[in-house]
Amino acid sequence: MIRTLLVANRGEIACRVFRTCRDLGITPVAVHSDADAGTLHVRTALDAGGAAVRLPGQAAGETYLRADLLVAAAVSAGADAVHPGYGFLSESAEFARAVTAAGLTWVGPPPEAIEAMASKTRAKELMGLAPFDPSKAVESDLPLLVKAAAGGGGRGMRVVRELALLDAGLASASAEAAAAFGDGEVFVEPYVEGGRHVEVQVLADAHGGVWALGTRDCSLQRRHQKVVEEAPAPGLAAGVAGELEEIAVRAARSIGYVGAGTVEFLLAPDGRAQFLEMNTRLQVEHPVTEAVYGVDLVAQQLRIAEGEPLPPSAPRPSGHAVEARLYAEDPASAFAPQTGRVHRLEVRGPVRLDTGYTAGDTVTPYYDALLAKVIVHAPTRAEAVRRLTAALRGARIHGPVTNRDLLVRSLEHEEFTGARMTTSFCDDHLATLTRPPA
Repeated sequence: MIRTLLVANRGEIACRVFRTCRDLGITPVAVHSDADAGTLHVRTALDAGGAAVRLPGQAAGETYLRADLLVAAAVSAGADAVHPGYGFLSESAEFARAVTAAGLTWVGPPPEAIEAMASKTRAKELMGLAPFDPSKAVESDLPLLVKAAAGGGGRGMRVVRELALLDAGLASASAEAAAAFGDGEVFVEPYVEGGRHVEVQVLADAHGGVWALGTRDCSLQRRHQKVVEEAPAPGLAAGVAGELEEIAVRAARSIGYVGAGTVEFLLAPDGRAQFLEMNTRLQVEHPVTEAVYGVDLVAQQLRIAEGEPLPPSAPRPSGHAVEARLYAEDPASAFAPQTGRVHRLEVRGPVRLDTGYTAGDTVTPYYDALLAKVIVHAPTRAEAVRRLTAALRGARIHGPVTNRDLLVRSLEHEEFTGARMTTSFCDDHLATLTRPPA
């Protein structure tokens, strides 16, 4: 039984996990860098009667990426378990092993499952997919996509449209991947023009039970990072959603997966699905699945970690949910991150607001610039999009420059309202999405 939980993370996701701790009667423990002292996730843990442990330093490399400090913090605070959140060490098999070696419960998949899917090349092999050999590439194979085998977020990724540039693309992607993830391995696959990013949420227990909780569309991206997500993925051809769910369940079973995970695909315009990867953690966009299925995924993670089985069948979906990520960034300046004091952050209406900031907090340059996630659930997609658009347009945001206007214009664009968006949407319409206000 988990009584005290340390969240090895910060900001919005730490606050999100602490909310479930409150509902389940679990004492929360926060960790914080010097830059995060007194931030919302720290205040939330302390207000709930929990604890906050300092990680000396500012940058992630000396704080939230230090497994030894995190484990020591959990032990010193008397925690029973560790939840990694997303990002940082959430997909580190070494961190998972360090947590369990300290006698703590790891709220995540087994280290072996993390390792099996950590490399995209290894993941493709497990899925029975033959790797593409770049040395045999010909003109008809173009365009090609060079990708980092480890990590994500668009780093270590290059689109190659000329064979003469393939070697340079491999070299530059490898160098960027090595700098970002400590692993320079890259691989090549056909680049799907006009594709859609669709994923399946899975939950698996330690007793052989696996749920596939529908699809999500995450096609609206900037710099290969998601901006707007929704569930279920709209406009899929008959049988496609079921096929993707079957593949996702098979992937989870093939590695003895336990916990929450996401299997990601790229859908070509003709409907063909290309397996991308499996993320062995909770996703940023998990709230849209929670809204549609009426389930608390964090609570399920904790129950699974305690050894409980999933119910025999998954809950049935209802309605449609859309999430927009509000970033402190300037889309008109190549999405440059912004910093400074948040003087006001108010989003009105029937929305769910997941955030790590309140008025008076400061966005620092040390971490991701995500201010908040705004989530709306409604009976239909059109109604959910309308409500979310109105909530964002009416939001009161004073402080750093944000992407709010880009989000509103994206949600109002005919390609999005007509569910015809692709992963190149932001690039194709950037001038329109970032035009100055009248």
